[in-house]
Amino acid sequence: MSVSDKEREEIEKSSAPLIEHLIELRRRLIWSLGGFFVAFLVCFFFAKRLFNLLVIPFKWATQWAGLDPHKVELIYTAPQEFFFTQVKLAMFGGMVIAFPLIATQIYKFIAPGLYKNERSAFLPFLIASPILFLMGASLVYFFFTPMVMWFFLAMQQVGTDDQVQISLLPKVSEYLSLIMTLIFSFGLVFQLPVVTSLLTRVGLLSSQALADKRKWAIVLSFVVAAVLTPPDPLSQCGLAVPTIILYEVAIWSSRMIERSQARDRLAREQQDAGGSVAGNTPDAPST
Repeated sequence: MSVSDKEREEIEKSSAPLIEHLIELRRRLIWSLGGFFVAFLVCFFFAKRLFNLLVIPFKWATQWAGLDPHKVELIYTAPQEFFFTQVKLAMFGGMVIAFPLIATQIYKFIAPGLYKNERSAFLPFLIASPILFLMGASLVYFFFTPMVMWFFLAMQQVGTDDQVQISLLPKVSEYLSLIMTLIFSFGLVFQLPVVTSLLTRVGLLSSQALADKRKWAIVLSFVVAAVLTPPDPLSQCGLAVPTIILYEVAIWSSRMIERSQARDRLAREQQDAGGSVAGNTPDAPST
């Protein structure tokens, strides 16, 4: 089977010596770490403003609970606690901001070892991944965090002659850990269509296998939601329902990929068959 000049050129590009790969890896790591460090410094400079931005869902929850949103109060009990909270927030924000750059550097490092059609197939997932993560983070910020904090605020107790005053005074570190955990959890869940599509494209997964495991996926979605969310049905459904919808989207995208691969395979077979017929056609008899 002959190899075309274009395929031979792609093979030669992917056979660079090891030292060149290490130099390229070092360059990509420098760009990734540099981008993260710059984003970290920017986020740390605006850490207090970013934290006040993250407190807005808490204010919405106080309104839902019938309380005064202007009296929202968070505390820290150790002198260094709020400083390290700002560092953690800056690291988290820096990673989110620098993720497109880091993903681009990863793609540029592995792209020379891929064929042209593989590179074109990988690019949509590189674009879809941060978009889906932002969608999950937006769901946490605008809906899930206010709902969770409203649930916790509803547990407060007003002081009377027969009962003591019990008020919610969350620590800044614990509130940040809660909202970061929720954002990270929803961000990972929203990567489900990307992961399944990549596994389908490389042949490790099929849409039929995903469809056959649908019942188990539904049960697992509620189990994971019960672990990651407060113990109330509304919160659990807030994570489980989007997970189930994303699982259905993953099945649909896997079927689209399989149909596209089937069409490409059929076109190659027809092209090979046409070439074979043309090669076996006898020459016209000379006069």
